[in-house]
Amino acid sequence: MNIPVSSTRPVFDNAKSSSALVVEGGAMRGIFAAGVLDAFLEHQYQPFRRAYGVSAGSTNLIGYLSGDLGRNRKIITGHACRADFIDWKRFAKGGHLCDVRWLWQQSFADVPLSLETYLTGGTELWVTTTSALTGQPRYFRIDEHNMHDVFTASCSLPIAYRDYPEVDGEPMTDGGFADSIPVIKAYEDGARDITVVLSRPPGYRKKPPRFKFVPKRLFRAYPALAEASMRRANQYNASLAFIENPPADCTIRMIAPPENFAVGRLTRKPDLLDQGYQDGHRAGLIYLDDLSPLQT
Repeated sequence: MNIPVSSTRPVFDNAKSSSALVVEGGAMRGIFAAGVLDAFLEHQYQPFRRAYGVSAGSTNLIGYLSGDLGRNRKIITGHACRADFIDWKRFAKGGHLCDVRWLWQQSFADVPLSLETYLTGGTELWVTTTSALTGQPRYFRIDEHNMHDVFTASCSLPIAYRDYPEVDGEPMTDGGFADSIPVIKAYEDGARDITVVLSRPPGYRKKPPRFKFVPKRLFRAYPALAEASMRRANQYNASLAFIENPPADCTIRMIAPPENFAVGRLTRKPDLLDQGYQDGHRAGLIYLDDLSPLQT
C-alpha cells in the first residue's frame, strides 16, 4: 500500500523551539490522525513546540498531548458512532445532525483525559474557530478554562450543528470554514519545521460552491459566513500549495491518507473506521522510520 509521507525541503535543524504539528479536521475522517498520533505516542515522539488543530484535529491533539494512547480511537469508534451524536431523524425534525456539544462533554466524562500532562507539558495547543460575525479565523491557546467552549465551537459543523457556540461572547462555528489547515498560521508564528497530518489523500483539491445563492441563503443570518463559504476552497487549496512549495527557510513534512482511504465525514461502519485507523497508524510508523536516520 502506498502511504504518502513526504518532505518538501531538506531537513534543517529540528530545534523544538521552531517545530510545529498541524492536524486537519474532517469529522470521522479524523480516525486517520488518531492512528498517526497513537504511533507517535507509542514511540514517545513529541518534539513539537506548538500544535495547531481544527475541528476533529483539535480533539485528536488534546488526547495526544495528554499522552492518552488509544483515547481518540475509542471516542471516534464509540461515542461518535452513537445516535446521540449523529441522528438524521433528529435533524429532519429541526435538531442537530451532529451534536458536537454532547460528543465533547460525554466523551470528556466517560473517557479519561490526562489533562494535567498537557497543562504541564511544553507544547502549546492552538485551536481554530471561525467567527460567525466576521467569517475570519480565530485562534485560541487551549487551557483548562476555555477548552470546553473552544473545542465545541471548532467542531460545530455549520447546518449539521444548528447552534453557534460562543467563545468570549462571540458566536463561532467550525474552524475549517476559515482555516482548515493552519500551516501558514504556524509559519507566521515562527515555526520552521512543520509536520502536517491531512485527512484527504494527496492530490485532493476542494471545489468552490457551484451556486453562490446557496451559502447566501443558508447563512442569511450571518452574511460573513456566506462569504467565508465562497472563498473556502481557495483558502484550502492555498494551504495545500504552501505545503507543497514552502518558503526556503521552512521544512514541511506531510502525512496523508492513502488513495483508497474509505472513511467519509459521517462514516460509522466499524470495518471502515478500523481500516482508517490502521492506515493512520501505519503512516505514523513509516514517518518515524523515515525520520530516524535524521535524528542520529
